[in-house]
Amino acid sequence: MVKPVEDTSVWRRAKKRIRKRWRPLLRALHRDAGYLAIGLTVIYAVSGIAINHIGDEGWNPNFSTEESTTDVPAPLPADEAQATARVLAALGIDEKPSDFYLVTDDQLEIYVGESIIHATLSTGHVYTESQHPRWFLRVANWLHKNRAKSAWTYIADSYAVFLLFIAVSGAFMIRGKKGILGRGAVLIVLGAVIPFLYVQLSGGPGG
Repeated sequence: MVKPVEDTSVWRRAKKRIRKRWRPLLRALHRDAGYLAIGLTVIYAVSGIAINHIGDEGWNPNFSTEESTTDVPAPLPADEAQATARVLAALGIDEKPSDFYLVTDDQLEIYVGESIIHATLSTGHVYTESQHPRWFLRVANWLHKNRAKSAWTYIADSYAVFLLFIAVSGAFMIRGKKGILGRGAVLIVLGAVIPFLYVQLSGGPGG
């Protein structure tokens, strides 16, 4: 049986076509993956900045705090229940407090909704601090920390895979001296060196 002669010209053309088309295909996939990742990137980036500064004085990434002071007729009753009723009536608050108690013989604390009311019995001075949820950050932080668990774990894992693909595919999108064999390689090394140097200079996890 005579074996057919291999058509090397067809194989050569096929390889040439693959080499010519793989980079545009990679750019298209990189672009689409980037579009899909935009929403989650905004959530993780903004919440990441907010969480990074959680130790800053006066900063709460989930709630904003509003403070106010006023004076009610004094002296207030020594009985904490009567004093609480008097303060709430003076402030025009109809909501039932979740808790109230005397911190000292002269200092009363009242918890109503998201507010804490501090009242001085002898002077009638009232200081109120209220917390209001930051409508976007609270949800973003909740997702960032994976408090949702369940299906969100798979979404977060998929997002991580998207980021890996975007990072790796981006390295091969441009050819020549501006690509991974030229300036791109220098920038990749620089990006990897920054966290490595920081770990070394800061003493790392055990420092």
